[in-house]
Amino acid sequence: MKIGPRMLLASVMMSAACAASVQAATADVSTRVKALNDLLAEQWQHTLETQPEFATILGDLRYNDRWTDASPAYNDREYAADKAFLQRFKAIDTTGFSEEDKLNQQLMVRRLSDAVEEHDLKIDEMPLEQMSGIHLRLAGFVSSIPFDNTKEYDDYLARLKSVPVLLDQATETARLGMKDGMMPPKYLLEKVVTQIDSIAKPAGMDSLFAEPLKHFPKSVSAADQKRLHDAILAAIDQQVRPAYSKLGQFVAKDYAPHGRTEPGVWQLPKGDEIYRHQVATMTTTHETPERIHEIGLSEVKRIEDEMTVIAKSQGFKDLASFRASLNSNPKTHATSRDDILNRYRTYIAGMQPELPKLFGLLPKTKVEVVPVEAFREKEAAAAEYQQGTPDGSRPGKVFVNTSDFAHRSVLTIESTAYHEGVPGHHMQIAIAQTLPGLPPFRQQAGYNAYIEGWALYAERLGKEVGFYKDPLSDYGRLSDELLRADRLVLDTGVHYKHWTRQQMVDFFHAHSSEDEPDVQAETDRYITWPGQALAYKMGQLKILELREHAKKELGNQFDIRSFHDEILNGGALPLDVLETRIDTWIAAVKAGKAPAHPAKS
Repeated sequence: MKIGPRMLLASVMMSAACAASVQAATADVSTRVKALNDLLAEQWQHTLETQPEFATILGDLRYNDRWTDASPAYNDREYAADKAFLQRFKAIDTTGFSEEDKLNQQLMVRRLSDAVEEHDLKIDEMPLEQMSGIHLRLAGFVSSIPFDNTKEYDDYLARLKSVPVLLDQATETARLGMKDGMMPPKYLLEKVVTQIDSIAKPAGMDSLFAEPLKHFPKSVSAADQKRLHDAILAAIDQQVRPAYSKLGQFVAKDYAPHGRTEPGVWQLPKGDEIYRHQVATMTTTHETPERIHEIGLSEVKRIEDEMTVIAKSQGFKDLASFRASLNSNPKTHATSRDDILNRYRTYIAGMQPELPKLFGLLPKTKVEVVPVEAFREKEAAAAEYQQGTPDGSRPGKVFVNTSDFAHRSVLTIESTAYHEGVPGHHMQIAIAQTLPGLPPFRQQAGYNAYIEGWALYAERLGKEVGFYKDPLSDYGRLSDELLRADRLVLDTGVHYKHWTRQQMVDFFHAHSSEDEPDVQAETDRYITWPGQALAYKMGQLKILELREHAKKELGNQFDIRSFHDEILNGGALPLDVLETRIDTWIAAVKAGKAPAHPAKS
């Protein structure tokens, strides 16, 4: 067919129009991506301004002289702000965006939607409980504050002087919760009174709030040291301690007597709805409480079968008799507080040189093992992790409970050291905080099922590189895994099946090797934090499932280091998003578009 001049001109004009259209579309995408990134930056700045303690933990000291507002009015303002941000993020058209940019928008919409629902359910009207109530958060926060110069001490002084206002705000919120029927259990609020009293009583230099006065850096002049020493002690004795005493009297006389009578959250207004919300957000799955309960029972049986094999290898007829022998065996209990700390330090140090066998990505920030502060050790877990700053100026810390050491088993210390330190929490969080290309809200994402699931998965990695050489230590690893399986049964038991606290304790005694102090503290923990305890096992099971799937699909192309790096290099993610990410990675490896082996970091 012959093309005439007119047809040629029309073709050229159409090509030019198409090119212009493509150029306009490309420009439109870049404009919308910039709008998304600008909005993400705006929302992050809002987070830092309204949550000064979080900013301090991250090393952003612009708001280092103030606290997060704890009043009902603040909660209402944040509710309005979240709804406004949610509407703006939803309005962004992500057509043509890269997968990462789309995911940034989706994750922020999900995060804000969860926050809005939480306020609708009035969950924020319970600021006082024995695990992480505001009275504990203030006291525990002192160890996260930098004290490197005079200004940082002056910032701290300003914070201390504003403690009375903050605790009055929390009291106002608690009163609103009491009016709305949003109450923790009465018996747990009675524990809160004891905690508050233990923080309020020590005066002067004996107060935990005076700890920074014991270690002035050389950058603070002698004159400023004297001024700050006197002013901070005055603030502690004239403002902080009286404010705590006032809060304690409120809880003892006005608040605790109205605490709910049942341990389960089902007793609250919209209690079943609250639990469904907590299960969904804590596990990032669509599993029902009933199904999670069944998974828990199944996992308890599987793990106890493995423990029975060890029991019989040690010459015992069954698991029960082996457990009983451990309780009376002095070798299985700590000899001192330092004995516990030193064991944690030894296991973490031993794991460090093995990490390159499992990972390409490695953490840059150091990790330290320190004892839990005395004021909270009675209710604290056996160990917990506190993240360092992204720049590494403050290391990550594993806080270890050394109280009642003679009754604390040492069998689970190895697995817990890997869980809290490396390759568990410290490794995952230290890497996430410094991932290039991710917006800050993803670097600091807190999806429990991913974070706790990874840490539980990390316990097993120790066995894969040749640790748990002592059968008793491997028994301890299984005991720790059994605890997480128990949690699926106990959490759904109390909050979904209406179990009593005694039913929980009885199940614990029948299906765990936990020490009695831990049985009691753990039981109260599940009652206080509905759904939180489900995250560990649900997350671990998903990571194990994804690993087996990747091995099956990739065959001899599968590399464990590359798989782990793919899990870690997107930051903490909801489990459904993580599954999609691994499926995409598998397809890329098959197509030769992703390395089967990780680059060395």
